[in-house]
Amino acid sequence: MTSLNFTCLDDYDPNALSVDRARQLILDTLQPVVGHERVFVRQALDRVLAEDVISPVDVPAHDNSAMDGWAVRHVDLATEGDARLKNIGTAFAGRAFAGKVGAGETARIMTGAVLPEGVDCVVIQEVVKVEGDTVIIPPGQRREQNVRRAGEDLRTGSPAIAAGKKLRPAELGIIASLGIAEVLVRRRVRVALFSTGDELCSIGTPLFPGAVYDSNRYTLWGMLTRLGCEVIDMGVVKDDPASLEAAFREAADCADAIITSGGVSVGEADFIKQLMAQLGEVAFWKIAMKPGRPMAFGRIGTEDQGAWLFGLPGNPVAVMVTFYQFVRPALLKLAGVSPVTSFPTFAARCVEPIKKGKGRTEFQRGVLFQENGEWCVRPTGHQGSGILSSMAVADCFIVLEPEREKVGAGETVQVQPMTGLV
Repeated sequence: MTSLNFTCLDDYDPNALSVDRARQLILDTLQPVVGHERVFVRQALDRVLAEDVISPVDVPAHDNSAMDGWAVRHVDLATEGDARLKNIGTAFAGRAFAGKVGAGETARIMTGAVLPEGVDCVVIQEVVKVEGDTVIIPPGQRREQNVRRAGEDLRTGSPAIAAGKKLRPAELGIIASLGIAEVLVRRRVRVALFSTGDELCSIGTPLFPGAVYDSNRYTLWGMLTRLGCEVIDMGVVKDDPASLEAAFREAADCADAIITSGGVSVGEADFIKQLMAQLGEVAFWKIAMKPGRPMAFGRIGTEDQGAWLFGLPGNPVAVMVTFYQFVRPALLKLAGVSPVTSFPTFAARCVEPIKKGKGRTEFQRGVLFQENGEWCVRPTGHQGSGILSSMAVADCFIVLEPEREKVGAGETVQVQPMTGLV
């Protein structure tokens, strides 16, 4: 088997890898998947653009009015006192104005209507007085005000949207505004997932003594679906080396990435790390964070054939935290999103004390609110990695730096909003 040669992982301690370094090492290792397809614009939402969209037309196509008002020649307006101009007609959106606005003349104009010849200013209707055919315009108007020039948004032949962009509603609108019906997008990333553990039961079956229902596959399915991945759910695999090896080989044959939950700690029945080393290569398996310290990253198979593996912890909150902090950006990189950016944090006042030990980055669940115009945050309560309800209540992570210890009520902390992340 060919070594994967994780050269970017030289000179590090796999037992104490920092959150930022682990995230960057993963991103430095990955390359986007190969393959693309052409889809209609309505099917392109959340897909990753495979080539630049080049504008075939000027946008807007014509000089036009940004407001309902009066089209005038700025030279005809008075610097002091009102200007009195003659109304010669109306310019409507969707058809050209017949004629030309000459000296001392003006035309009523609607939003989006093509500017009549000679016009370089539009005065909004609210400030104008009309007396019969005479239009009275006050001073203080600026040349080019309320005027949209042809091509001021996009010029013919210019890039409208760059390859690597994940298409949102705004981008769909831009593509449609160019008259383009189809775009080339990268194929979806295929992700195989399974949970490990003899104690896991599938929903719909009775719990036997000591068993728990497998929730992780459902949260993972939701997070992967939100990312636009093609999900291959392989169910629950028992803590048996032969079963796990068969599952890994099957997943590596059909997916770009494999996500497991459970089986990466140091217990006697935790085989994931051993099998990773046997079937491929382990890059790292522990991160200086809480929750989620036991997380493995590596590859099943060779560099040319196989799948990237993310071995997540078994506790439900730890699964979600490690997914958002590491797996999500990794899958965006595989999908061809460029650049992959981290979600921002900002400062907020913590209204309750928080316990914390020094040496690890902690992601506590919190609720944001405003008080006297200031952003504040409070923890959701008990922060155990098995308290999945804390993720349902929370709308942010309270990110506590490795060197930080306990937080007193009223102290400032960094928060990472979940809006857009989850």
